[in-house]
Amino acid sequence: MLWRLHLTQPQITQVWADRGYAGELVHWARDRLWISLRIVSRPKATKGFVVLPRRWKVERAIGWCMNTRRNARDYERLPQHSEAPLNWALITMMPRRLTRRGPRTDTWAKVIPQSP
Repeated sequence: MLWRLHLTQPQITQVWADRGYAGELVHWARDRLWISLRIVSRPKATKGFVVLPRRWKVERAIGWCMNTRRNARDYERLPQHSEAPLNWALITMMPRRLTRRGPRTDTWAKVIPQSP
């Protein structure tokens, strides 16, 4: 995946990855692709859910894509076929988010009555 990223987007020089990708991949990416692979790991003394830097943005974007019904399950055999619905979901989602005026209105505030 990093090789394909380097071929299609050579201007990207820094990538964040999970701790499972630490090791030889970090050195390979630096030596062969000139990409700085930064490993994001949990603090050692924590238990349960922890918001990790940079990683929450990726998880949030994946959550946005999964709101599209077609992307909730992977029915396709080839990765190229799975890529098209993801691109379509991002293309329809990003203009709405970029052209939104003002802060996001919270729908839960309308459902839950405010206490006096």
